[in-house]
Amino acid sequence: QDQLQQKIICPGPVTCLTASPNGLYILAGVAESIYLWEVSNGNLLAILNRHYQDLTCLCFTDDSSHFLSGAKDCLALVWNLYNVLQAEPSQIPDPRHVWSRHSLPITDLCCGFGGPLARAATASLDQTAKLWEISSGELLLSVLFDVGIMAVTLDLSEYHMFCGGMDGSIFQVDLCAWPVQRDRTFQTERENGKVFKGHRNQVTCLSVSTDGSLLLSGSHDETVRLWDIQSKQCLKTMNHKGPVTNAFIVLAPANMFNPDGKPSVPLPKFSRHLHGTESSDEPGAEGVTLRLGLHQQEPGQSYLEKAERMYSQMYSTREKNLVGDQEHLTIQVSELEEEVSNLRKINKDLFDFSTRIITKPAK
Repeated sequence: QDQLQQKIICPGPVTCLTASPNGLYILAGVAESIYLWEVSNGNLLAILNRHYQDLTCLCFTDDSSHFLSGAKDCLALVWNLYNVLQAEPSQIPDPRHVWSRHSLPITDLCCGFGGPLARAATASLDQTAKLWEISSGELLLSVLFDVGIMAVTLDLSEYHMFCGGMDGSIFQVDLCAWPVQRDRTFQTERENGKVFKGHRNQVTCLSVSTDGSLLLSGSHDETVRLWDIQSKQCLKTMNHKGPVTNAFIVLAPANMFNPDGKPSVPLPKFSRHLHGTESSDEPGAEGVTLRLGLHQQEPGQSYLEKAERMYSQMYSTREKNLVGDQEHLTIQVSELEEEVSNLRKINKDLFDFSTRIITKPAK
């Protein structure tokens, strides 16, 4: 029998929850506010109050640089994580984009691959699912259905968008269909080969396998179904004792089936107050230490300390050269040349990395 490892009390009922793909941050929707915690120490880093009604969904981009939020106020917001972390505690940072093209509450969000160049899908009770471009904020596609849409997801190739309806139907939308239209109507009677039928109540969650062959769906009819996407046949049905609110396909961790497996680092309790507002007895608790090239540094010595030592050595060699210490000068010059070579390599790597990011074609 599973045992509760830890109970973390949040400031209020949590309506949606997500973790960044890099494992560093946790987002939670509490009423109309977004709470951002740092996983390693439990610090509450930000409380974002830009929605006017309760949050319904949250999701991160695959590179953890941005996150999206949807709420009952019909708005979907795109946030830059860096701007949120750099903002003063007394200020609420502005979202990068405000998407207000839905006319009823947002029910689900899904983000594709590509970091800030990715595409995102939104679902709403207004019977539409929309596809957006995160970098520009432009609306790429709007699909109108016969029923309200409760769940949306994309396959890894982003060739199809799957939408779960309130009547239990799951619709498959071809994103590469011709002719290209920004506004499209999904007519169920004409596209029977693109509808998954089997659920008896609203579909609440969808997830596609990594190879794009299987679709997992959860519903308020108390079942989870596994579908073959090509044939639209239900391969397996798993019954539950209540409405299913969330289900997704994930690669199993290596130690998942080890009965003695435990997390190597204990998860701290999440703070209920913003980081920096509560008193702390630890000296330097507000500071952040950042070290570059740690594997090349001497133990306990920061990069600035090493640079200062090298500068003092360079200055001392100039004095010693005046008294004829040519051998010592040669050794110090070789050290400085090696340091310059390392710095040039670091600069080149940073330039190449930036060039690949900037010139990467949008999907």
